[in-house]
Amino acid sequence: MSRMPVIFFGHGSPTNALEDNRYTRSWGQIASALKEKPKAILCLSAHWCTRGTAVTAMQKPRTLHDFGGFPKLNKVQYPAPGSPELADKVAGLLDRKVGQDKSWGLDHGSWSVLVHAFPKADIPVVQLSVDVSLTPEQRFAIGEQLTPLRDEGVLIVASGNIVHNLATMEWSKNAQPYPWCTEFNDYIIEAMKKKHTGKILDVESLGLITGRNHPTPDHFWPLQYFIGTRMSGDKLKVFTPQIVFKSLSMASFVFEPQND
Repeated sequence: MSRMPVIFFGHGSPTNALEDNRYTRSWGQIASALKEKPKAILCLSAHWCTRGTAVTAMQKPRTLHDFGGFPKLNKVQYPAPGSPELADKVAGLLDRKVGQDKSWGLDHGSWSVLVHAFPKADIPVVQLSVDVSLTPEQRFAIGEQLTPLRDEGVLIVASGNIVHNLATMEWSKNAQPYPWCTEFNDYIIEAMKKKHTGKILDVESLGLITGRNHPTPDHFWPLQYFIGTRMSGDKLKVFTPQIVFKSLSMASFVFEPQND
C-alpha cells in the first residue's frame, strides 16, 4: 500500500458541517486526491484536550455535539466505526502511557470535516487526545512516533486553526481580517513552506501566541503534532489560506509523499 499523506484541516465554525463553500469543497477535494482509500483514520482534534494522552478505543464511537447555539447540528450523525486495534497500535508506538478511552467519541473538530472528506463514514476513526501537559517539542515528538502508521494505510488528520479568536469575530462574510491576524497567519504559512519547525514550536515561548491570535492555545496545538509527522520526500500543499470573520484562519495543509 502507498504511504499515506497527513492532513491538517482548518475546521473553522461547526456550521461548516452543513455548508457547501470553498472550504468544505476543498476538504472533499483533498480526500478525493488520495491514491488509495485509508484503512483507518487517526484524528487529533482541538476539541479533545486532556491532561495525559488518551485514545478512543471503542467499536462504535458516538457523535459528540460539543457546542451550543447550533440546533440544526444536533441532528448530524457521523456513524463511522472505531478501531480498538488501531488504538492499541497507537499506544504501542508512543513513548508514554496512553489511556484507553471508552466514553469520548468523535467531537465536532473531527466529524465536521470528515463529513465532507469521507461522507460515507465507512472508514474506522480513532481520536488521539491533545495533551495539555506536554511541551511543543513533546507534541512534535508524538507526531514523529506516529509516522509508521502512514505506511500501514492509516490517514493521520489534525484539526484546529492557525488563528482562532471567537471573541473578536464578526459574523459577516465580507469582514476584512485584522492586520495582526493576517500577520500571524502568514508567519505560520511561511514557516511551514520553509520547514522552519523551530519557528512554529517556539511561538508560545516567544509570545507570538497572544490573547489576540489564540486566547487559549488549544486550536494551535494540533499543528505541533502535525508537523512532527512530516517525512523525507513529503511535499507541502497549502489550501484555503484565507481568514474569515476577521479572526479565524481557514488554512489547511497536506504533507504529500513523493517517493512512491
